[in-house]
Amino acid sequence: MKIAILATASVTGEQGGAERFYPGLSNALIEAGANAEIVSIVSDERDFRHIQESYLRFYDLDLTGHDAVISTKAPGYVVRHPNHLCYLQHTMRVFYDLFNVTYPLPTRKHIRRRKFIHNLDTLALRSPRTRRIFTIGHEVSRRLKTFNGLDSEVLYQATTIKGFRQGDYRYVFLPGRLSRWKRGDLVIKAMRHVRSPVELLISGTGEKEVAWKSLASKNPRIRFLGRVSDEELLALYADALCVAFVPLHEDFGLITLEAFHSHKPVITCSDSGEPARIVEHGKSGFVCAPNPRRIAKHIDFLAADPAVSKRMGQRGAESIQGISWEHVATTLMDALEAGIERVKRPSIRRFPKHHTS
Repeated sequence: MKIAILATASVTGEQGGAERFYPGLSNALIEAGANAEIVSIVSDERDFRHIQESYLRFYDLDLTGHDAVISTKAPGYVVRHPNHLCYLQHTMRVFYDLFNVTYPLPTRKHIRRRKFIHNLDTLALRSPRTRRIFTIGHEVSRRLKTFNGLDSEVLYQATTIKGFRQGDYRYVFLPGRLSRWKRGDLVIKAMRHVRSPVELLISGTGEKEVAWKSLASKNPRIRFLGRVSDEELLALYADALCVAFVPLHEDFGLITLEAFHSHKPVITCSDSGEPARIVEHGKSGFVCAPNPRRIAKHIDFLAADPAVSKRMGQRGAESIQGISWEHVATTLMDALEAGIERVKRPSIRRFPKHHTS
């Protein structure tokens, strides 16, 4: 079976979890016996006109030479193919759960554009244009049901990094992009209230790097490491006391899995989305209010007795044993093979015309 995996590439070339997701999925499908190919198309989201053009770019794709297509996130799922399923990472969140955060005082134009995107996404993801929808987490499924009225099946992805190990328990580790939605500033502020001599190590880069370095400038216990290699990342996980991961409404968050693979507990927040579902409070980490003092309390608790951190990390590792790329590939292949039997290249209805300004 020849499968096209639609990869939505950033116009800036930014690398993140999605860029690890695509080869992970492709390799898993190939190992399962498929002829999988990543078809990478740039999605420019700098303004609404470019967003519309990005939707059209995917809609105009000719993938008739493939037996099946797997789309992964907006706007890839508008692709036309009779055996199309979506393994959804996320829609364009600025029009969904982050709309009110981005536009606290939205204009009528903003509201019209949001409605347009919602309608377009719903039409594209609804059967028969998309035969089945899988999502990377319950947070994505909940959002899809709330905004689009669509049901989906949760299918956790795995990490593509290999070589995790358990080392010492020495510092708080904050990995990932330094972006607004990752809320690293909560952990930096928490360090003001941490009484133990533990350090905070921060890896990664992003648009908030300068601001967060300024915020941390008076605290000698906070170190910024910049972009690190996979080998360095594995070492940082290995010797962490715990991993702090406090994003806002995260779709999935590989950091949680990577921490657990390294036998490290995770401190996350009640509004952090999927990490708050994966972490068992008091067992494999802590789920607390997005408040620096609450985060600091849990850091001090773990720092006071690293043996507790070790036990929690062990429970975290045990809790994710069933998550694998092999399971992902088997599930998707079964769905696609059923599609080949049921779908005999019918004509695909075109979208009705929509107007927006």
